Amino acid sequence: MSTEGKINATATNLEGKAKEALGNLTGDTEMQVEGKAKQAEASAMNAVDNLKDAAKNALDNIKNAIDKA
Repeated sequence: MSTEGKINATATNLEGKAKEALGNLTGDTEMQVEGKAKQAEASAMNAVDNLKDAAKNALDNIKNAIDKA
């Protein structure tokens, strides 16, 4: 995962945790739901970056195999 991707996902996750906590403190269920949604968004961002890394690694392995042939 790229450093930028990690930072963005972490920031989104922290935003979500803060919103959820604020919602819990104030009893604002809408804020709680928004917080959980932000956390889910962060998980999706991580999944996308992990998929990109896996694709890059697969391409690198193919290139290395071709170079050795």
